[in-house]
Amino acid sequence: MAEWDDILAAVGLALSGDRETGREGLLSAWAGTRESDHAHRCVVAHYLADLQPHLDDEVRWDEVALSEYAHVADADLAPVGITSAAGMAPSLHLNLGDGYLRQGRLPEATAELEAGLRQGRHLPADGYGDMIRGGLDRLRSRLDEATRQQGHEGLSVTGGGR
Repeated sequence: MAEWDDILAAVGLALSGDRETGREGLLSAWAGTRESDHAHRCVVAHYLADLQPHLDDEVRWDEVALSEYAHVADADLAPVGITSAAGMAPSLHLNLGDGYLRQGRLPEATAELEAGLRQGRHLPADGYGDMIRGGLDRLRSRLDEATRQQGHEGLSVTGGGR
């Protein structure tokens, strides 16, 4: 079974700039999980997504992280210092929404943004919470812009306009 110490060490490597070694460590940790290790799998998938060279792979890992999250309780994340599993949801929705937006999947991106905003009440009033709230705000702006551009492109394609 994957141990939290191994997962956190791999995350630390990835965050410190050694992305490839961190990715290898996270893949090894993933291989050491069981289907019932939802908290471990959620955290591993969450960080693995950011280390993928291809957008489709990133989105797949983000989808896995959110799927595993559905089975995570507060006590499951306490060993890694996360006191509220609910506080993790906005970040998961933010990451998946961002991936969907970059894939051009605007309805799915909108749904993830809305879910992240709904769950935002669970974010702590600290630097982490501020970072995720700011990310959600930026995602909303980017999504609004993409929706406007799509509308303009649709008008030019059909020959419509004012």
